[in-house]
Amino acid sequence: MALSKAQAAIWQKARSLGTSGQAVALTNDTCTYIIARIAADLGVIAEFPRLPQRPPEFFGKEPSRNLAIQGHDCKALFTHLVSVSTDADVYFACLATLHKARLKYERILSTQPIPTLEQVGPRGLLQYGKLSGEALAGFLFWRKWFFDIDNRAGQETGYLFEPIIAYAMGGTPAPASKSPVRRAGDPTKGRQVDCLLDDRAYELKIRVTIAASGQGRWQEELDFPVDCRGSGYTPVLVCMDSTPNAKLDMLAEAFRGQDGEVYVGEAAWRHLDEMAGNTMSIFLEKYVRAPIQDLLEKADGTPPDITAKWKDAAIEIMIGDDLLRISREQTEGVDAPPDELPDDVDEGIPGS
Repeated sequence: MALSKAQAAIWQKARSLGTSGQAVALTNDTCTYIIARIAADLGVIAEFPRLPQRPPEFFGKEPSRNLAIQGHDCKALFTHLVSVSTDADVYFACLATLHKARLKYERILSTQPIPTLEQVGPRGLLQYGKLSGEALAGFLFWRKWFFDIDNRAGQETGYLFEPIIAYAMGGTPAPASKSPVRRAGDPTKGRQVDCLLDDRAYELKIRVTIAASGQGRWQEELDFPVDCRGSGYTPVLVCMDSTPNAKLDMLAEAFRGQDGEVYVGEAAWRHLDEMAGNTMSIFLEKYVRAPIQDLLEKADGTPPDITAKWKDAAIEIMIGDDLLRISREQTEGVDAPPDELPDDVDEGIPGS
């Protein structure tokens, strides 16, 4: 059985390098592991007698780059997989995308440059004298490095979380530049949509918090269902966490006010499962819901003790009783864009 054009495109895209300087391509051995893992997830591993019948779990303490099975024709295995299991091609696309993101982030952790004094030095004025100069300089470096890797995590997740859920449901994400949902105040501009599926426009959220965000940003949230309805789409809010709060209630009411749909907590996951179908609901449960639910249940708001050590070849971070060891590659410091002056900077010093 030959691959269809759509399946061949999925195969090629999963193995492509991408445009980022730190992007990774999936090797033959990595693809073989992913196929074996999918076959085990879907209960068809017996169809692949030459593969390990109990491949390693996807989430684990081992580096993601170690998830590989050698010595097989991975494209032939992929062709066989899609012939024995419905939607296995989409499953492969989503799991491969998740794996590439995790491989890339491992590389980011290994190569993110140490901050330079030019980047962090002026910030020391806010705390100078509270610590020794050596201690304050070290604190500034650590703080900036943690900020940088967290910022990169946010960027990478933005390219990952909503798209894999969208594809699992059978829909597609729509960036603002290509979105058919137009802004009511300016129809020349589009609205980013997490998932477009038939005549539905989805807003996907892990949690809506009570923390006050900028007024403009919150208004954007409230305007989303209005723009969807005005563009001929049914707005759909899916929030995975059901923790009640006033902002979630307000956002849900905004969607219902535009004849939209709202799914929260267990209802949200049930809806995603129904839309995804039998095969992709397994993917959503194993690789999206279970990890997120575990984190939601264990995040009690009290940070554990943390100790960080920077050595020549590695960073070791002790978090409670767990050790995270990050192998480092030598890199040069990079210049950061200059901090922008606030609009009211001229009003802060008397007499200016």
